[in-house]
Amino acid sequence: MKAGMIGLGAMGMGMARNIAKAGMLSAVYNRTAAKAQDLAEELAVSAFDRPEALAANVDIVLICVSADRDVLDIVEKIATSIRPGSIVIDMSTVSSATAQQAAACLAEKQVAFLDAPVSGGVEGAKKGTLAMMIGGEAAALERARPVLEAMTARIMHIGPTGTGQATKAVNQVMCAGINQAVTEALAFAQIQGLPLDKVIEVISGGASGNWFLQHRGLTMTQGTFAPGFKLALHHKDLKICREMAAQAGFTIPLSDATVSDYEQLMAEGFGDEDISALYRLKRML
Repeated sequence: MKAGMIGLGAMGMGMARNIAKAGMLSAVYNRTAAKAQDLAEELAVSAFDRPEALAANVDIVLICVSADRDVLDIVEKIATSIRPGSIVIDMSTVSSATAQQAAACLAEKQVAFLDAPVSGGVEGAKKGTLAMMIGGEAAALERARPVLEAMTARIMHIGPTGTGQATKAVNQVMCAGINQAVTEALAFAQIQGLPLDKVIEVISGGASGNWFLQHRGLTMTQGTFAPGFKLALHHKDLKICREMAAQAGFTIPLSDATVSDYEQLMAEGFGDEDISALYRLKRML
């Protein structure tokens, strides 16, 4: 089974390397052609200058790009060349409606589509330990499973097309709340004059311990915000979540507050930092 990766950002690059290690990657494409060419030489695979050409030469097309319009543009292009019976797997974070639109476009070509967003950040992409939430046909998932297992530690089939993206929206809303809670609590600890390294260590082992505190607590309190998950991307995701919530007549006030906080940080030039840069605002308060 030959797989091709479209989109070689921080996440896509790590995924591609792990699929190559498993011997199933045969092609890559990136909007910046030099990046695709460099990775192709490193992994001994083919680099294509058009997504249509890649799709015509593989059995599974993997997509990892930034925005809804990007996904639909790629799908519209590969639909002109992809072979019937192929599978397209989108690992971007977009809306459920976008996933359903992409699936409908490809169904006309007898091509299966899975919306398969991931959680685990850049570290998870590099290590092959991502969690993947999938919407689409179970039969297509089983055909694609060997490729997906090369880059994930957990695969969960949620339901029909769009449910993978809806589950990722839940994840992003939860991340917003955790970010708010951890950054505020550590700023509170700082104002109390507590030794932050000891606070982080002991609380990480208790009832309020969590991944974000354990992996970002020390770095944020030391003023280091190297991106594991870029703040600007979470901002984009939360705006998608707000739109989905509004369509359902639901409100997500904590996410609304996080969007506003992120916009302030982005205006100050911190959009490419990790989401833990929210600590910048909390410690100022």
